[in-house]
Amino acid sequence: MANRKRNIQMKFYVTEDEKRLIDEKMAQLPTRRYGAYLRKMAINGYIIYTDTADIKAFTKELSAIGRNINQIAKRVNAEGSAYKADMREIQERLDEIWQLQRRILSSGR
Repeated sequence: MANRKRNIQMKFYVTEDEKRLIDEKMAQLPTRRYGAYLRKMAINGYIIYTDTADIKAFTKELSAIGRNINQIAKRVNAEGSAYKADMREIQERLDEIWQLQRRILSSGR
């Protein structure tokens, strides 16, 4: 092993489905050796990572806004009429939704 260019062995396990996917991807290339293919992918391949923090924050805020609107709707139903303050609060919540939406869209996601 001392005379080999690549003298460090790496091993890992895969499921049958993962093996099938690897075989399918390898079939698209001229290489037939697992070692060459896996080494090339490990070194030159890339991972696509999607940061969903903004979407999660949007969902959390949207949920809070929805709860507020539900509280307003219950109050309106109990009292039988909507007051200007209730309508103003609903409009403010809708404005918050649009601001969050614009912020997410402007961040390039």
